[in-house]
Amino acid sequence: MKQYTVIDSPYDLLTLVADDGVLCGLYMTEQRHRPSEQTFGEPDDGPFGETVEQLEAYFGGELKEFTVPLRLHGTPFQRSVWDQLQKIPYGETRSYGDLATALGNLGASRAVGLANGKNPVSIIVPCHRVIGTGGGLTGYGGGLPRKQRLLDFERGSALF
Repeated sequence: MKQYTVIDSPYDLLTLVADDGVLCGLYMTEQRHRPSEQTFGEPDDGPFGETVEQLEAYFGGELKEFTVPLRLHGTPFQRSVWDQLQKIPYGETRSYGDLATALGNLGASRAVGLANGKNPVSIIVPCHRVIGTGGGLTGYGGGLPRKQRLLDFERGSALF
């Protein structure tokens, strides 16, 4: 059974989606690859208390690593990329090539980028920490200004 709630954040509204009480989606307003709202289930704040607390602590600068349980729906390759994203430390970045190397497939940078773009739990699964090989910002489902703002925040050069 799916449920969802909408919360306010420094990034505008965030839609949280749970599958049997386990977080499976976190979507920003106007996010690329955002599923249809009809797939989010019934409105219910119940399953999201811990997630909301951790997001508030993150945006308050008090939390560096999320521990909420996740149920990530995707292909085995996508899930392996999302697992790698969760290993990127707060305030640090990795390139798509770095992730491909970590997965044991040097030629998979483009596939890593596609999987990164389909991340269903942005912010908590930190796809914003992935940059281009030359250090430049590249695609982000929430838009490059949001990505830059998240990176600046984590590096301590910006506040929410």
